[in-house]
Amino acid sequence: MLEVERDGVRITLTRREGSGRPLLIVPGVMADAAVWQPVVDALEVAGPVYVVNRRGRRPSGELGADYSVRTEIDDLDRVLEEIITAEGAPGGLDLFGWSFGGLVALEAAARRSAAVHSLTLYEPVVRPFGRHVLPALWEADRAGDLDRAVEIVNRDVSGFSEEYVAELRRSAVWDVLRRLAVPLARELTALDQHHADLRELGTLDVPVTLLLGGENEGVPPYGDAFAAFASALPRARVVTMPGQGHLAHAHDPESLARHIEQALPVRRDAEARLPQP
Repeated sequence: MLEVERDGVRITLTRREGSGRPLLIVPGVMADAAVWQPVVDALEVAGPVYVVNRRGRRPSGELGADYSVRTEIDDLDRVLEEIITAEGAPGGLDLFGWSFGGLVALEAAARRSAAVHSLTLYEPVVRPFGRHVLPALWEADRAGDLDRAVEIVNRDVSGFSEEYVAELRRSAVWDVLRRLAVPLARELTALDQHHADLRELGTLDVPVTLLLGGENEGVPPYGDAFAAFASALPRARVVTMPGQGHLAHAHDPESLARHIEQALPVRRDAEARLPQP
């Protein structure tokens, strides 16, 4: 476990041992390092693999009074600095971001491009994503109704069926989701208030791969947000994962791990040098 402190708030990361260029995973909302562990376990990369527990996720600290997406970017900037120093990786690290974490990863990479060797984003989101559910989320937040918050994000944002949510509620995963829903209203509000200049971010001069679940292609809300990033990042390599939705890390971690590996520049270069049949 690596621990970083910024402005008095503790940010923790898990670390899988390895030797070589590090890989850092930045989860989005309703996720933490534990949720992403199956992907980490499936990854076949030589270097160490880090997953950050963003603010609001134990054992990291609370969001803080002045929380915003900029807070997250500043945190990740500090984390990048710490990992590069700890690992002795002057060539930078490979950075992966999912959903909300994808936007944070992109903005941090643009700020500190010398620290980033490559960037891979799975269905990143940007405002006005989730705006329509904010009043209901805040009502649930004020009532301390975490069950309602989990329902809202699954039904009214992700578009899952009543049957799916009912089955989810009966599973052991529900208690995990309730815990992760504590900062949800503030996180989605911060996202809605954040003005990301995607065109400016599109000038980032590192290899970028955009991953899209095939079930979300052209389908709101994730497909619409993805299209905005793809348009703003014309040099990015776009890859679709057939049969996947937004939760590929939970539904098929092995497949997602393979796609992350294939996005790494060294892996792609090696495959390009293989003899052709």
